[in-house]
Amino acid sequence: MKLQVRKAGKINSEISVPGDKSISHRAVMLGALAQGPTTVTNFLMGADCLSSIDCFKKMGAEFSRPDNNTIIVKGNGLYGLREPQDVLDVGNSGTTIRLMLGILAGQPFFSTVTGDASICKRPMGRVTEPLLEMGAVIDGRQNGSLAPLAVRGGVLKPIKFNSPVASAQVKSAIILAGLYARGQTEICEPHKSRDHTERMLAYLGAEIEVNPGDVKIKGGPTLSGKPVEVPGDISSAAFFMVAAAAIPGSRLIVKRVGLNPTRTGIIDVLKNMGAEITILNEDEVNGEPVGDICVCGSELKGTVIEGSLIPRLIDEIPVITVAAAAAAGETVIRDAAELKVKESNRIAVMAVELRKLGVNVSELEDGMIVQGGGSLKGAVCESHDDHRVAMSMAVAGLLATGETVIKNTGCIGISFPGFAETLAGLTDSANI
Repeated sequence: MKLQVRKAGKINSEISVPGDKSISHRAVMLGALAQGPTTVTNFLMGADCLSSIDCFKKMGAEFSRPDNNTIIVKGNGLYGLREPQDVLDVGNSGTTIRLMLGILAGQPFFSTVTGDASICKRPMGRVTEPLLEMGAVIDGRQNGSLAPLAVRGGVLKPIKFNSPVASAQVKSAIILAGLYARGQTEICEPHKSRDHTERMLAYLGAEIEVNPGDVKIKGGPTLSGKPVEVPGDISSAAFFMVAAAAIPGSRLIVKRVGLNPTRTGIIDVLKNMGAEITILNEDEVNGEPVGDICVCGSELKGTVIEGSLIPRLIDEIPVITVAAAAAAGETVIRDAAELKVKESNRIAVMAVELRKLGVNVSELEDGMIVQGGGSLKGAVCESHDDHRVAMSMAVAGLLATGETVIKNTGCIGISFPGFAETLAGLTDSANI
């Protein structure tokens, strides 16, 4: 599948985006561990989240789907899962495998977990090492640092873990294992990473304490199933936000988007670059802030993105590099080495693809320098089987003269089914 995009005029539109991927994953997992039904509305029916459902079905959780955007998870409590008869296949989902490892570590049974070729290259040691310290038995390729992984769970002991990276997946895996530990587990991290796990656990009744720099979870809670509304995914909204911000005179409203402060770095960056962004109709659902994001385009300027800002926008950096290409002057991105171990090496891949459009990009060990302000020219680009790269290059095509073709875009369905249709309706500039 390929996507063809042509240069867009001014954007003046109002759109919605699919449900948040991170929250959808957690609703599946925590719903499966809760007592009673959890009804999840605006659930993201993307491939990654469907992988989470498939894995928990294999462990005995029951799911129904009353309509296209709603699922009902029938959980049997913290100890209600059963040993799967087959391998748990997470597909392309790093969130599924890392968070699920924390849950499997506390189960009184054996399981085997694997994924696609990309997952089998991604580092798992950052999760398996603290789980081993808690008492789980985990083995796999390269001493348990690469999938496939075999897990023999059981009674866990609490630990205090100082994470070397600000990673929500690492933190969440240990928090979830901490549900099965006898006592209090504490996780410290260098910068605050996204906190959807903490918020949903508190909403469902866990004893969890969140402080600046650390999280403490008490083992053995009773989680109660409750309704969960999944806000629109700000990571999906980011593609359209950048398009509107980079085209002077544009005005875009994205409805009912999640505004969790651990995820709103994209708003801060675009404001720093000169875009006008306002938040309308603020609300809160199941512990998560939501609102409508209004973006007005202008002449963007380069900026510096580093430090504690990086965990708040790590998934948005590919499309931020597109904004940087359109901005006047230099944009520097540092402290983002985590991009090298995503679905692709997003530092190297975005540099390669932007250069095809005529952008001057220099790679750094932990980021890149983008010289903006030049004229982008349409080209034939590759997705590298990375959904965020594919969508970022589609946005770049809206800003480039001529036609831009992005090849192998089937991966977009991982996080944003209907992306091409939303883009086409927004600009009349895209077609498959």
